[in-house]
Amino acid sequence: MASGHTVLMRLVASAYSIAQKAGAIVRRVIAEGDLGIVEKTCPTDLQTKADRLAQMSICSSLARKFPKLTIIGEEDLLSEEVDQELIEDGQWEEILGKPCPSQYSTIKEEDLVVWVDPLDGTKEYTEGLLDNVTVLIGIAYEGKAIAGVINQPYYNYQAGADAVLGRTIWGVLGLGAFGFQLKEVPAGKHIITTTRSHSNKLVTDCVSAMNPDDVLRVGGAGNKIIQLIEGKASAYVFASPGCKKWDTCAPEVILHAVGGKLTDIHGNSLQYNKEVKHMNSAGVLASLRNHDYYASRVPQSVKNALVP
Repeated sequence: MASGHTVLMRLVASAYSIAQKAGAIVRRVIAEGDLGIVEKTCPTDLQTKADRLAQMSICSSLARKFPKLTIIGEEDLLSEEVDQELIEDGQWEEILGKPCPSQYSTIKEEDLVVWVDPLDGTKEYTEGLLDNVTVLIGIAYEGKAIAGVINQPYYNYQAGADAVLGRTIWGVLGLGAFGFQLKEVPAGKHIITTTRSHSNKLVTDCVSAMNPDDVLRVGGAGNKIIQLIEGKASAYVFASPGCKKWDTCAPEVILHAVGGKLTDIHGNSLQYNKEVKHMNSAGVLASLRNHDYYASRVPQSVKNALVP
């Protein structure tokens, strides 16, 4: 029975199943053919029917099971009765079989803040770049990201009809990260991953200062962190405001759980308490290894322009 497990591990086990459900919703909306695209603040800031349904599913499913949680989602949605078919009540038993790190064993529900991005990489989703898309559920305690789940709805989508579509990655600080094979970029190679649709002079100046061997421009913060842990890129450089706490909370956990580091462009840790401003106004700098090397190459002009 669930009562024998800690609040944190029950929440992560539920978030895993809930993220899988959200991933299925994301696939279903594309299959049905009507994305229901709405422009939010500008032509690159979009919302689709999948964003809306996935957020309703995630937030309602979490709130039913953990009513004392603080849940902060990307989309501003009106409170409405949620269709029962959007509710996911399951939990991933494999996670419940893992030990909770001792420092988190007495955490209460009301002490946790959950940051939800129901569809990270919306612009890419609307353009058919489906491998850029992730569902992000990040869990924070005392302002620090401590657990996270990333679902990739379209993982393997180009691998042929027999391939299993989608995967879910999860992690807890002090326990580890699971659901992928950790790889590193070859030693001495500096491959930078950065924004595809939100670039500007600050971003390009900062990327150039890293003296990269190669630059990848892709969508989604979750997708970029996966590039770091799978050896496709050595650093994620985004010297601009625009990324939000729900973009970075879950990916940060996965990266930190395998020894990487995610900070703002000044090298400061990000804070995830419920009162914090949602914008990561001093940008994002993340790497699997050698974070100090990348931090040391950020131009002073970029630092001066990005105030935490």
